[in-house]
Amino acid sequence: MRFPNQRLAQLFDMLQNETLPQDELARRLAVTTRTVRADIAALNALLQPYGAQFILNRGAGYQLNIVDDQRYAALKSHSPAPLRIPRTGPERVRYLLVRFLTSAFSIKLEDLAEEWFVSRATLQNDMAEVREWFNRYNLIIETRPRYGMKLFGSEMAIRACLTELLWQMAQEDPDNPLITSEALNAGIQETLARSLQECFSRSRVRLTDEGERFITLYCAVAVRRISEGYPLGEFRADDVVDENAREIAHQIAGVLRSLTGKPLAASEEEWLQVHIAARQIQEMAPSDISADDDEALVNYILRYINTHYNYNLLNDNQLHADLLTHIKTMITRVRYQINIPNPLLSNIKQHYPLAWDMTLAAVNSWGKHTPYTISENEIGFLVLHIGVGLERHYNIGYQRHPRVLLVCDTGNSTVRMIQAMLLRKYPQIEVTRIISLRDYEQLAAPEEDFVISTVRIAEKDRPVVVMSPFPTEYQLEQIGKLVLVDRTRPWMLEKFFDNAHFLILDEPISREALFERLCLQLEQEGYVGADFLDSVIEREAIVSTMLGEGIALPHSLGLLARKTIVYTVLAPQGIVWGEETAQVIFLLAISKNEYEEAMAIYDLFVTFLRERAVARLRDSKDFASFKAVAIECLSKL
Repeated sequence: MRFPNQRLAQLFDMLQNETLPQDELARRLAVTTRTVRADIAALNALLQPYGAQFILNRGAGYQLNIVDDQRYAALKSHSPAPLRIPRTGPERVRYLLVRFLTSAFSIKLEDLAEEWFVSRATLQNDMAEVREWFNRYNLIIETRPRYGMKLFGSEMAIRACLTELLWQMAQEDPDNPLITSEALNAGIQETLARSLQECFSRSRVRLTDEGERFITLYCAVAVRRISEGYPLGEFRADDVVDENAREIAHQIAGVLRSLTGKPLAASEEEWLQVHIAARQIQEMAPSDISADDDEALVNYILRYINTHYNYNLLNDNQLHADLLTHIKTMITRVRYQINIPNPLLSNIKQHYPLAWDMTLAAVNSWGKHTPYTISENEIGFLVLHIGVGLERHYNIGYQRHPRVLLVCDTGNSTVRMIQAMLLRKYPQIEVTRIISLRDYEQLAAPEEDFVISTVRIAEKDRPVVVMSPFPTEYQLEQIGKLVLVDRTRPWMLEKFFDNAHFLILDEPISREALFERLCLQLEQEGYVGADFLDSVIEREAIVSTMLGEGIALPHSLGLLARKTIVYTVLAPQGIVWGEETAQVIFLLAISKNEYEEAMAIYDLFVTFLRERAVARLRDSKDFASFKAVAIECLSKL
């Protein structure tokens, strides 16, 4: 039996040892429940000669029912591997990339279309993304009539492209047939892993587990390319590589020589040295690191943050040492255009938004004076160090503490005792005022978040908790319920968002025209200066300010606003934002005087993202309905 398509093979594997309902199968396969039922019928037709069927148990799901154990066992022992046919667009792009990177001959889309049961037009559309991927490595696809298409570029670029592609796929599925059967020689990764482990255990070079796996994968790619007659061109590593890296590279080169059965060019060993140097863990003291670029970049980043964001981290010796140690190997990677993936990048952007913007601005400013280009992945690693440094010294996760009005008609000593008891039980409380019952009766409405009183009083738009001088557990619990309410995000909403800076755009508009319109209004109102627009455009040019799910957060480089405000724009039709589309835009204008408080604004936007509120926010008809949706999201936390 051979499965006619990959989805049937996946469905067959899923139901081998597990009972699954239609909905779950549909979700895993990204199809409808109707398609699942059709696939089950197709599988049952294939399995009928082998004494097995998938039956539906109501309330549980589909389950494998084996009628004839002997026939089914024979099927399992002789069942061939399913046909490897890409079904989705992303799968086809990866298959195309691997074919071009590993084929020694020209490729015709007509042949692939016939092999994969799709139209040539479909593959032609996929080729746009394939070419975009290759452009990052300066690889070019040339087309010749009657012969087809072939990939051209340097061997170093081809290996870098193939290794990164396989690395990304391995993070999702290490047993992906594209890796184990198509791109690499069968069993080569296991063989290399054993041999390289011996080399690393004998050496004085320390690598992370991830670093070792990457080197192993690169070597597997190198084995295939060398054995097929594609050696590296001329290359010479400079003095950034230490003796330990040279020694282990020499040992690994010997392993590659034995596996390929061919002599290795000197450039192969030199390039291995660079790969190892770019990933090794530095154990030396910061005082031993002598490269000027490393020290210069660390000092530049910390001085930039101090000057433009008012956070002084210059005297944090731990942060300085951590950055210096990391940047030494980073400079090697940047110099040789070695890109290492950062699987935490999206999480870093969301959980360290302030540190991300600081580091991005500092690195971009430094980059104007150097020939290096530092990728987002590398910046993400730096952000982790900066974020931890900020947490050590500053309350960057600003919280608005509950403000309390204390109404007490007893003596001064009792007041102090109650106040001390409250602060001991709930240290986050801010007792802003202590007034008498008479003063409270004359008060129109308290400004505080809630009122604590020693006597029963009427509520005036604020919750009231009655508390005796020696409170009961129940009274303390009632106070605790009010203390633990999240007031930071709703307060941000009240302070920095208003109807005057709320706009619904139904007509098409470009991102640049939107920036000009919003910044001009803020400038006329005195919130920002004339330099704000240019800074917003410059910041957007570095890296897109898309947070995700249609939310964009454009802002300036540094804290340039005279007063903090958030300009909210809803664009139901969407605004083209680089390669994505923004439908809810928050233009941030943040001042130096309010930067501590305003940094918590980012948490507000992450909440919208987490609550999947973009569609409801986008469809708001006015500021009041927008605010209602926002408050509803916050109330769920």
